[in-house]
Amino acid sequence: MNTETVVVPAGGGVLPGDLVVPESARAVVLFAHGSGSSRHSPRNRAVAAALREAGLGTLLIDLLTEEEERRDVVTAEHRFDIPLLGRRLVAAMEWLGTQPRTRDLPVVLFGASTGAAAALRAAAEHPDRVLTVVSRGGRPDLAGDVLPAVRAPVLLVVGGRDHEVLRLNEEAARRLRVTAEVHVVPGATHLFEEPGALEQVAETVRQWCRECLRARPAS
Repeated sequence: MNTETVVVPAGGGVLPGDLVVPESARAVVLFAHGSGSSRHSPRNRAVAAALREAGLGTLLIDLLTEEEERRDVVTAEHRFDIPLLGRRLVAAMEWLGTQPRTRDLPVVLFGASTGAAAALRAAAEHPDRVLTVVSRGGRPDLAGDVLPAVRAPVLLVVGGRDHEVLRLNEEAARRLRVTAEVHVVPGATHLFEEPGALEQVAETVRQWCRECLRARPAS
């Protein structure tokens, strides 16, 4: 499977991304990285590779322009700007809807850290396009009042030793009005650096997406 380097127009700038769409893909996973990270996140890339083996397309994208990224390194002013990151994900979804290989595919929004909150905001804005929202060690609580407006099922994957984030995920799940599952990876910390932890994340997400596709009404 070849990786295509793409540029997505957003907010007067462009966002670089890496797109891979396997033959007969049934959905495309749009990754929203966490604060201070990028599309080169080794953890997101590892999960993306596993999802492609399951026949899902993937788009890993930077949510900040190059200029914003340079400024954010110094000021950290954008990495927690959830409305901005949410708008960027919406722009990426709209772009996927214009591309021949992805325009007919439902979108899985996969968010890590603050990217999870941005994914939930984007899902609330485009309920008809989003198959599901997945969070890995995310902060869905930062989506705030948007949570009850989400219409897609939500999977929240948290490390068993990431105690505060687990608490915040459980609270966010109670505010959602859709099917929401908190899946705990035993022994894992926030970054899932423990042996086998990311593999457990990938397998859980594969199974979840498979079930969501099975439950999706025929178009």
